[in-house]
Amino acid sequence: MHRTTGHTGPRLSLAATGPNGRPHTLTAPDTPYVTASLAKTGILAALLLRTQDEARSPTRAELDTATAMITTSDNAAAGTLWRTIGEATGFDAAAGRLGLTQTTGGADGYWGLTRTTARDQLTLLQAVFGPGRGVLDDASRAVARGLLGSVTPGQDWGVSAAGDEAELKNGWLPRTATGLWVVNSAGRVTTGGRHFLISVLSDGHPTLESGIEAVETASRTALRALTP
Repeated sequence: MHRTTGHTGPRLSLAATGPNGRPHTLTAPDTPYVTASLAKTGILAALLLRTQDEARSPTRAELDTATAMITTSDNAAAGTLWRTIGEATGFDAAAGRLGLTQTTGGADGYWGLTRTTARDQLTLLQAVFGPGRGVLDDASRAVARGLLGSVTPGQDWGVSAAGDEAELKNGWLPRTATGLWVVNSAGRVTTGGRHFLISVLSDGHPTLESGIEAVETASRTALRALTP
């Protein structure tokens, strides 16, 4: 695989909140990254907003496709729902409604090349897990929480390393130009009966394993900072 020269090492950004919902821990939260499969949480949210707008529940086919997309990170399922929501145009409209100001859907059908920031992914987590009424209604949030809490073993690494339980989605992708890995993780972590939202985005890793290690180390560090 071709690799570019001049690589300066991995980058990592983080945004996290404690139980009171305020952002306590921020590390370069506005730096943009490619999402890889982390975009699937946003695709799910866009689908749920679409069904809300149409005053209906997701169909069985939509739920089955969303389940495959989130729990096993099925790319064909993601492509199907990407088209359902109107591809990048529909995704961007949903992102705007959710308060994601630094997120742009991937062009030409490449949903995995959506760009986002750790701050925006934290905002998305707050839309799914936060208290009170929001853009996503209670039924939509229940669907999203259930799927994010059912990720298949082997794909549940990442922010989950910081706590006892987690509802999450990860993204991982080797970049064609460099051979270096994008490794992202975002979700709700529960430890000691308390909930924390953590978003970690990173790239420039020589291997997937080293990227996972970096994301998990950052997640543990963030949780320690949030628990005096």
